[in-house]
Amino acid sequence: MKLMEGKKGIIFGVSNHRGIAYAIAQQLHEQGAEIAFTYAGEVMESRVRPLAEAMNAKIIMSCDVTKEDEIAAVFKECEKVYGKLDFVVHAVAFAGKEDLQGRFIDTSRAGWDLALGVSAYSLVSIARYAEPVMNEGGSIFALTYLGSQYVVANYNVMGVAKATLESSMRYLAADLGKKGIRVNCISAGAVKTLAAKGISGFDKMLKAAVAKSPLHRNVSLEDVGKAGLYLASDLSTGTTGQILYVDCGCHAVYASIEEMEIIANAV
Repeated sequence: MKLMEGKKGIIFGVSNHRGIAYAIAQQLHEQGAEIAFTYAGEVMESRVRPLAEAMNAKIIMSCDVTKEDEIAAVFKECEKVYGKLDFVVHAVAFAGKEDLQGRFIDTSRAGWDLALGVSAYSLVSIARYAEPVMNEGGSIFALTYLGSQYVVANYNVMGVAKATLESSMRYLAADLGKKGIRVNCISAGAVKTLAAKGISGFDKMLKAAVAKSPLHRNVSLEDVGKAGLYLASDLSTGTTGQILYVDCGCHAVYASIEEMEIIANAV
């Protein structure tokens, strides 16, 4: 029997076949899970629908996570088709390009509201509507990044959004734990995705991660996908309120010898 046989859930945020959300979906699907997919408007439908159909998805719906009625509609459809859900994956984040470069101090109020609304508050909204349709022992998890705790060049307001996401995760874990629902985050290291290309200097981040990492390599999409499988499955029944780092150990190292040599030579 496959690990996720009989399990049903939904993934918010799959946008292409070269992203973390898709890597998680692949692992869940291969282990027998039934997955519902959402996409952000008509523009994204042509990208997401073929991926979802390839995994025999019964639900493929448009959902703007800043609109409560659209989130409610998604969970209403899930309840109609599946009855109860076992997992919910939050892989949604967005910030204006102008707020991912230059100085953080120049972030506009509109840019702040947009980034935190899409990237952090949406987890609260999704969890609220997921709660009544989730089985006891269910799992909700979101994607974060180390820029929530440390200054990362050109991450700016998204770092603040991820910090808010992580804090929200802990409060949600406390709220939903009474019903046996787990809430966690995966903090993935620098990994080649289409979304990452929007971060200025990302190639340098990849090289720095190799120098810093105890494993001396970049994390892969498969690495992160497997971590998602762990959190969605019954293998993680005792894990909640946690940030699972999947970054080849980068978060644990201030500076490796290799990295210090690179920095020293650059000065």
